[in-house]
Amino acid sequence: MKQLEAQCRTYLQQQMKTDAAHDMQHIERVVLMARRLAEAEGADLAIVLPAAWLHDCVTLPKNAPNRHEASRLAAAEAVRFLQSIAYPAQYLDGIAHAILAHSFSANIPPTTLEAKVVQDADRLDAIGAIGVARCLMLGGVLERPLYNPTDPFCETREPDDLTYTIDHFYRKLLKIGQTLHTTAARAEAERRNAFMTTFLSQLRHEIPA
Repeated sequence: MKQLEAQCRTYLQQQMKTDAAHDMQHIERVVLMARRLAEAEGADLAIVLPAAWLHDCVTLPKNAPNRHEASRLAAAEAVRFLQSIAYPAQYLDGIAHAILAHSFSANIPPTTLEAKVVQDADRLDAIGAIGVARCLMLGGVLERPLYNPTDPFCETREPDDLTYTIDHFYRKLLKIGQTLHTTAARAEAERRNAFMTTFLSQLRHEIPA
């Protein structure tokens, strides 16, 4: 497995197009979390680890109209790469499904434990301290204002995260814990949600009323 992981890392460093939310550090965090969840839940690492390494081997910009196709393209490219290094064929369908199902925008339910683990690991990386950092980084790249000056915390309006960065917490991030499948991931989400709530409370204290 160490050889496979080294091959995946080298491939990604040569081929992967990264952005503010999807870089090698994101991949490494997802792999680490996927390994932890797989060991806690009894999932097959021969499927989980390649899928975690390669889940973003093809990425499209957050505002791309064909964003929902990214996981399908990544799954196909992952299979092509794994075949090129003679990875055992019996794992390829499971890996492809885990990559297909990891994406929010694709809206494909995971049907295996391994796919649930990979999806959970990727979604956990969107919340907590790292989730706050990634959200703010992406908002800056997309040149979105930090918050709505008249209603920063979406108390009297629907969240509009295409316009305001903080709205993304209310549109998506604070709800991610409810979408997780594994017991270990849900426990981690509780800790990360607590941090995001504290962050928003401090932000409320610091900005004009």
